[in-house]
Amino acid sequence: QVQMVESGGGLVQPGGSLRLSCGPSVGAFSLNVMGWYRQTLGEERELVAAITRGGDTAYADSVKGRFTISRDNAKNTVYLQMNSLKPEDTAVYYCNGKTWSGADYWGQGTQVTVSS
Repeated sequence: QVQMVESGGGLVQPGGSLRLSCGPSVGAFSLNVMGWYRQTLGEERELVAAITRGGDTAYADSVKGRFTISRDNAKNTVYLQMNSLKPEDTAVYYCNGKTWSGADYWGQGTQVTVSS
């Protein structure tokens, strides 16, 4: 069973930065779209940012100008650089990978807490 494996979450003060990383638990297959979602208790999971294999990106309005998504296709890894973090960015962040055939893979999630 393929899973996405996230790392890089933690506790940071408002205005601080964190970098999340994610890749599949097994390699040797390529992913079309890779992305980051987040979810808080009682809320639906929402898209934060996504990137295609060709480098096209999309962001939630709430993170534009603060977060940057990037990927290394050779390593099958996606990154989320989060700057100017706000308390409302506090959530569990999930990595997602989609293949061209429509298969959808998720990670277990990594907690990001923005608090003084």
